[in-house]
Amino acid sequence: MIPEQWTPPCGSQCTKKYAAMQIAWRVFCKKGCFADGETWEECLEECTEICYKDPVFKDQRWSAYIDRSPGSPSHSKECFKACVSGCGFKFEIEPDEVAKVLPNRSSEPLTVQEQSQSPSPPPTPAPTPVPAAPTPTDKPCSTTTEDVPCTSA
Repeated sequence: MIPEQWTPPCGSQCTKKYAAMQIAWRVFCKKGCFADGETWEECLEECTEICYKDPVFKDQRWSAYIDRSPGSPSHSKECFKACVSGCGFKFEIEPDEVAKVLPNRSSEPLTVQEQSQSPSPPPTPAPTPVPAAPTPTDKPCSTTTEDVPCTSA
């Protein structure tokens, strides 16, 4: 068995296309090749799920930060392009058609601020300090009746 036969043709095409680039994009291309979608459109949906951050826990938008997709918006876009390339290889779509595909969502993950729709209450003012009550040692030295005047002993 020769090395070209070890991987399916789609995987080999990803290796050729992304051989000189970072290995991550080759991996995402192969994820497109091996996506479970049975149609071109389903494969593109899987690329969106793979490459863009979504909440991990239902109704907990903050949990998008623990999603394993690429973190920065530019990485999500590059991931999507590579994954779409894999889908194109899988379904034998013309490269010109593959290049026209754009993501259908923003690269930015949802933020905690977007989660809470209610405005936050205004900050409460700090309490005014109360002056301390005078103590017997606060009296002038001339009025003390101590044995040792004007000392702390």
